[in-house]
Amino acid sequence: MSKTSTDTAATATVSSLPTAGAPSPHRWWILAVIGLAQLMVVLDSTIVNIALPSAQKDLGFSDGDRQWVVTAYALAFGSLLLLGGRIADLFGRKMTFLVGLVGFAGASALGGAAGSFEVLIVARAAQGLFGALLAPAALSLLTTTFTDAKERAKAFGVYGAIAGAGGAIGLLLGGFLTEHLDWRWTLYVNLVFAAVALVGGALLLQRTTRDKSARIDIPGAVLVSGGLFCLVYGFSNAESHDWSSVQTWGFLVAGAVLLAAFTWWQTRAAHPLLPLRVLLDRNRGASFVSILITGAGMFGVFLFLTYYLQQSLGYTPIKTGLAFLPMVAALMLSSTLASTVLIPRFGPKAIVPLGMGLAAAGMAWLTGLGLDSGYTTDILPPLIVAGLGLGLVMAPAMSLATAGVKAEDAGVASAAVNTMQQVGGSLGTALLNTLSTSAVTDYLSGRNPKDLTVLAQAGLEGYSTAYWWSAAFFAAGLLISVLLYRRGTPAHDPDAAPVVHM
Repeated sequence: MSKTSTDTAATATVSSLPTAGAPSPHRWWILAVIGLAQLMVVLDSTIVNIALPSAQKDLGFSDGDRQWVVTAYALAFGSLLLLGGRIADLFGRKMTFLVGLVGFAGASALGGAAGSFEVLIVARAAQGLFGALLAPAALSLLTTTFTDAKERAKAFGVYGAIAGAGGAIGLLLGGFLTEHLDWRWTLYVNLVFAAVALVGGALLLQRTTRDKSARIDIPGAVLVSGGLFCLVYGFSNAESHDWSSVQTWGFLVAGAVLLAAFTWWQTRAAHPLLPLRVLLDRNRGASFVSILITGAGMFGVFLFLTYYLQQSLGYTPIKTGLAFLPMVAALMLSSTLASTVLIPRFGPKAIVPLGMGLAAAGMAWLTGLGLDSGYTTDILPPLIVAGLGLGLVMAPAMSLATAGVKAEDAGVASAAVNTMQQVGGSLGTALLNTLSTSAVTDYLSGRNPKDLTVLAQAGLEGYSTAYWWSAAFFAAGLLISVLLYRRGTPAHDPDAAPVVHM
């Protein structure tokens, strides 16, 4: 779920306070416009998941290919987000915001009208690309619009609530549209959001001065985007070409080489896309790894649980969306508890590993689901356990990933948080889908593939494999977070740039 509900589609840090001046008389309307655009971006991390079984049936793509509907958006969004922030500085925030809206709407229309799997994937990637323009520009506009500290805090609180609830709204809206209209409306609905936000933005937003000192790290953007694509594509190819194929390990090796080159280049570039000093603090490094792992575990599990509920148990799309809500509620509850009570008292070294352990336990528990499993007795308990665990990881990790950075690094540290989450989701979905479909193929070997009972059991075998590997991700996260996080409670630096999480 892209992000599940609290998967924040744009985690932001206010790098510096805007110059005080007369506040815009339309600032609260501007907040509504920006909030609507943000809701649209967050919705698209989850709304299509519920519609995916219907889209697969309509367009006829394979189980091995279905992950690309999720991955194309997350990969494009995550890998281009750092670049999107630079473009907003270079070409002006209002212009970038409006171009992002128009492009996102156009990509959504293309996806809704898609007559083939390939067109749908291109549209989803284009949504991610324009979302990467839209999200950083929206954040910057919000910061410059609200010049009073108290009003700014209130505005970011509203913005954060929109982002936090967006994933849950996406699950319900996706179910409603798929069931009562058509899966294509999970994409067409963006045209309504974008049209309202575009008119409001064109009328209300003020043009901002361009930062003439900003430079785009084109080599860095090419290296990191190419490296991430090669990794995801390599993991995806393992399902159809086997791990020994050059089309699998070749892409994986190429991805690793490109990312290594990106790391080297960031130490040489005059205006690096991601300054390595942001990653080298122990708590921040541990937080980035935790966010990466959480994204990998979450995105994949929502994909497979959606298919299990609809195809194995016969749930309607709306019922599927409702089934996830207790997990979302548990996640939001434990996130709030972790931020306000647990981390200030016990520190991340105790709380984040606990969350990883609970998430691993929830995933392992899901492996026992069968064709006759009941929701309240078999599905709900592991969902709540996993949700509680994810909340204990996400809130502390997102806070500490941007805590203590210098003001000039605050924006890039914030964008890196969201990049890690989306990239984790891309890699996790690709790898889990490959492992799942391979498990289905192995189960069907020597059995009658036309027997409906055999097919149903094969599906369960694939889902169970995905859950076990998800549990392994979180178990690895437990070990890493225990080793990397510092002991004690994090110190608060009053001179650090204020941080706002969405």
